[in-house]
Amino acid sequence: MNREHRPLQPPILEKGLSQPHYLYREYEPGKSLEPYVACYWTSEFVPGEQTQLHRIVPDGCIDIIVDLRAANMAKAAFISELMTSFEVIHLMEPQSLFGIRFFSSTVRQFLRYPVSAFRGSHPLLEDLWGSESGLLVEEMREAQDVKGRIAIVERKLCNCLEQQVSLSESLLQTSMAYLYDTHGSLSVAELSEKLCFSERHLRRMFHYELGVSPKELAQIIRFQSMLQALYRTPKEQLTQLAHRYGYFDQPHLIKEFKRYYGIPPSHVFMAGEPKEVRS
Repeated sequence: MNREHRPLQPPILEKGLSQPHYLYREYEPGKSLEPYVACYWTSEFVPGEQTQLHRIVPDGCIDIIVDLRAANMAKAAFISELMTSFEVIHLMEPQSLFGIRFFSSTVRQFLRYPVSAFRGSHPLLEDLWGSESGLLVEEMREAQDVKGRIAIVERKLCNCLEQQVSLSESLLQTSMAYLYDTHGSLSVAELSEKLCFSERHLRRMFHYELGVSPKELAQIIRFQSMLQALYRTPKEQLTQLAHRYGYFDQPHLIKEFKRYYGIPPSHVFMAGEPKEVRS
């Protein structure tokens, strides 16, 4: 996966979310895992006088999330679903999380099941990996720092790949590559023509593999592409962005932004350029 297709989340974009008691950071994967992993991330929260809002937006990815403070190691790691709408969480309890953000088109090589199997649920990693999950969590908790945890995770992921039978690129991966390369602007009909498969076949494949339609995923990719453009140049005119990313007009762009983010773009970028907290 081309590194320009890195999804964004609100803590990266919004200056006001970064507080002494709340810290979210992202880390790049090693070269061998770039086609599979969008990033690793950490989220630390220490309760204060007020609750902390943590907003999550659709990014076309699936995460393995490890709760480093969990009392029960068997339940410390779980899988997120492929989100199609935003969620706002009110943090009140101490939190120390480590996440692995996978591209949805290749995550099956690590989780052994299609992404659609996780729709509407957050299964425990132990249910997929058995005792290997507990061993991974234990190693991560014993690591001295984030760098050490990333090294442990990358060894495990590389081992997963080594155990896989080498297969040619799947139809899902090829479809996703087209959607990413066109910033989600392809219609299902255009995608069907490029792949030489019927629209019906593509819809069935997407629903089986991801649990969503190709149109829905294209809209999420377009939203994320537009987010990245705003992140790079926050003062760019929305009318220009609407034209570039295939929205009908500025109101259409704002409507789609609010659908996936929950608030209009002016509320996210009104304070100037977003704060850079990526490593």
